Amino acid sequence: MTSVTWPQALAWRMRQQLLDPVGGLPVEEVVRRLQAVPAYPAPSAELALRLRQRRSRPGEVARALAEGRLVQVYAFRGATHLLTPQDGGTVLALRAAGRMWERPSWQEFYGLTPEDWPDFRSAVREALADGPLTRAELAAAITRTPRFAHLGPAVTGGSDTLLKPLTWQGVMSFGPVRDGEATFQRLDANPRWAGVPDLDVAGPRAVEAYLRAYGPAAEDRVLYWLGEGLGAGRRRIRTWLAGLAPRLAEVDIDGTAALVPTDELEGLMATPAATTVRLLPGHDQWVLGPGTADPHVVPPARRKPVTRGANLVTAGGVVSGTWAVTGEEVDVSWFPEAGPTPREELDEQVGRLSEVLGRSLRLAVRDG
Repeated sequence: MTSVTWPQALAWRMRQQLLDPVGGLPVEEVVRRLQAVPAYPAPSAELALRLRQRRSRPGEVARALAEGRLVQVYAFRGATHLLTPQDGGTVLALRAAGRMWERPSWQEFYGLTPEDWPDFRSAVREALADGPLTRAELAAAITRTPRFAHLGPAVTGGSDTLLKPLTWQGVMSFGPVRDGEATFQRLDANPRWAGVPDLDVAGPRAVEAYLRAYGPAAEDRVLYWLGEGLGAGRRRIRTWLAGLAPRLAEVDIDGTAALVPTDELEGLMATPAATTVRLLPGHDQWVLGPGTADPHVVPPARRKPVTRGANLVTAGGVVSGTWAVTGEEVDVSWFPEAGPTPREELDEQVGRLSEVLGRSLRLAVRDG
């Protein structure tokens, strides 16, 4: 079995995620590389993407959404995410695999049987045929059908629990905000939308995409991302992994068995360890992909601030501090156990942050 160290593995992963070196791809291709990016809060989503681009402009996410180069839907853990219309259906196929709308509790609460859903989907598509609608407008349109007259409160209630499966099934996505209100629009109105593939096609695609962006990864990390994150089912995921075996290489990372696409193995082996410092927003995909419980990325003693959404300082891919903007200062809390404070690298990253945010900032360091 091929052996690499964790610093090597994380250095390769930083390259795959356009963190070292920072990439030159447009915003939609950055999302495509990461599979999905949390859409909320919007400033953090945009910052996460722009920090992975050598050149960028404010408002790139909004422009990409308006032009259909990105879509916003409910995906991982029920939260809103940015996906590409070309690959987003792969994620949604896995999210829909659990078929939550068929659970007895759902049928009883919403008064919808599994047999009702095809007509319900059709009613929603018809309602959205002329363009985006707010929740209230969508509810008014749907409830004009007597069969669905009771669903008004479920549509306007704000939790969107009933509406989430409609995004998972590829019926609709979020549309442009109107007067401060969210809207929904048909996904098939986007000419870039590739649809939701069959699960047996989507599953292997999703596994391989994960290993390209977040590998080399142990099986438990794949199960975490696609199982706990999307509810795809551990048995299914293991079946997909087994089917991909001829295209995957097993590597030993300091005693941990991990997987990487075979065609990436040479690049992984040639990647030297790096101590690259980066400033990342809270809930960045760098930590969400492997999960905050992964001790190789998030030191266990520092997991609490990471899960709470603190902005992150990474060194060599390992969370080594937090940061916050206070006035004109970027206040960095460097963790003592991470070693000497890399002031020069932090200064450089504060300069990069200043450029992205369009404001003059200076570094302030304190013990973590």
